[in-house]
Amino acid sequence: MQDYERSVSFLGTWGPFQQRVFILLCITAIPSGYNIMSIFFVMASPHHHCRIPAHSNMSQEWIQASIPVQLVNGEPQRSSCSRYNLDLVQNLSVLESSEDAILSSLKQESCRDGWTYSTENYQSTVVTEFNLVCSDQWKQPLTSLVYFLGALFGCFVSGPISDRLGRKPVLFGSIGMLSLFNIAVAFAPSWPIFIGLFFMMGAGQIASFIVIFVLGSEIFVGSNRVLFCSLCLPSVWVIGMMLLPCTAYLVRTWRHLSLILAVPGLACIPLWWQIPESYRWLVSQGRLQEAVHLLTSAALENKVDLPQVLLLSAKVKNTKSQNSPGFLDLLRTKNIRHITLKMWLIWFSLSVSYFGLSFNMSSLNGNPFLNYFLVTAVELPAYGLSWLAVRSHPRRLSFICFTLLGVVALLLVQFTLHSEPSVTLSLAILGKFGILGGIALLYVHTGELFPTVIRNTAMSSCATFSRIGSSLSPYLLELAVFYEFLPWIIVGSLSLLSIMLYAFLPETFRQPLPDTIQELHDKDTKWFRWPWASKLRPKDDGNSAKEQTIGPEVICITHL
Repeated sequence: MQDYERSVSFLGTWGPFQQRVFILLCITAIPSGYNIMSIFFVMASPHHHCRIPAHSNMSQEWIQASIPVQLVNGEPQRSSCSRYNLDLVQNLSVLESSEDAILSSLKQESCRDGWTYSTENYQSTVVTEFNLVCSDQWKQPLTSLVYFLGALFGCFVSGPISDRLGRKPVLFGSIGMLSLFNIAVAFAPSWPIFIGLFFMMGAGQIASFIVIFVLGSEIFVGSNRVLFCSLCLPSVWVIGMMLLPCTAYLVRTWRHLSLILAVPGLACIPLWWQIPESYRWLVSQGRLQEAVHLLTSAALENKVDLPQVLLLSAKVKNTKSQNSPGFLDLLRTKNIRHITLKMWLIWFSLSVSYFGLSFNMSSLNGNPFLNYFLVTAVELPAYGLSWLAVRSHPRRLSFICFTLLGVVALLLVQFTLHSEPSVTLSLAILGKFGILGGIALLYVHTGELFPTVIRNTAMSSCATFSRIGSSLSPYLLELAVFYEFLPWIIVGSLSLLSIMLYAFLPETFRQPLPDTIQELHDKDTKWFRWPWASKLRPKDDGNSAKEQTIGPEVICITHL
């Protein structure tokens, strides 16, 4: 396994096999991107006001004019959650009384006749169908919380399963789960049933993307792996996100939209017979015959001669006799524990920043479909520049530069929030650009830090902490009641915290992927080095010599 890239070099780097798998893995990312922010349109809350009974002889305009003005976020708005008793209004003489006298005589009460919702942008949403407004408005952020908690559950469960059962079963299982519960959600008769099904949708959504990332990083080598992980995969994922507002613009009812959201996932199920299992994972699990069969098929497709591969199974037996690495192995030894804890905090911080920005920018004035499309489109150049950085620059330096750009932009928002709306929008987009570039680099660096035997578990555990951050993000804007700039300050501060932690992570630039936990122990994991300390090396504590290699070896011998 330590010579993995050399052992598969006979396949070439960009033959028909690699091209096919590259394209198909990118396609399987579309369902995840297509669904991740569906909550914006399914849970949209259009303008609404109390319904006026048909038997009333009062005009809707007069009643609306009678509703008191309230200050909401500094803007005058009329209350939509209360109305005045129509009987009292009808018994008053408008001609003989002043407006102030009328308003002082009115009795405020709840919207006992229901609500009327604007159909300018949506014919129906979960909010309008189940009336999640006024006294039930607290259910809106709770629904978002449940969705992201489902994603948290999916990340936590899918990682260990993938490391034990394989990448493919989890990939297609999560895609199937996402599609199945999208269909089920469309027939939800009540809000409690809806959030239960929505939870399961969240579980399938992010789990599929994590497995695609891990599978691609293990199949491809060299520059192709960098191209896949840092540019093509996230770009196709963003294209899936950009398809969502186009679909929501054409389909204005949330139940029909949910059914359409299931289509890409169902279309990906037949790809099971086209996408291979990870060769690295098969060898790490001792499934040598399957690994040889996979390489044989790849060699035939690339039209190259297959060398005789001798897989020494002595150490493989030792692997099978021991327990497979699990979640606790991420914290078992000092080196990997330091990496894991820092990564968890970094993923949490950036997730709060990203989703907090997304929820805030989704409330911009204007067409919601166009706003979502434009705010999503900014991710493409961010991923493009991060790919260029990954190709030729160290991971830590690139991450710090991108994220620091986002931090500065977000902290400057508080100075322009009210005085310069256009500048505020530009700073918010720039902040999202910087944070997205940092997230793209974070995915690559995380996959390079952890070994093959526990890589999917590590990625999923990091994504779990990311989902904790995203679960809190819907409530981030509520902090504005204490101080209007507080959400922006929190987002910028958490991003700054991630920069400080990132400086103490090991560098992986132009280094081979580790396959066993032993290889991680043997690496130089000095957390932070000043320029004048570059020649220093960590002292040998004597433990590394006692560690036993638990991964198999691969030796390629070609007979002429």
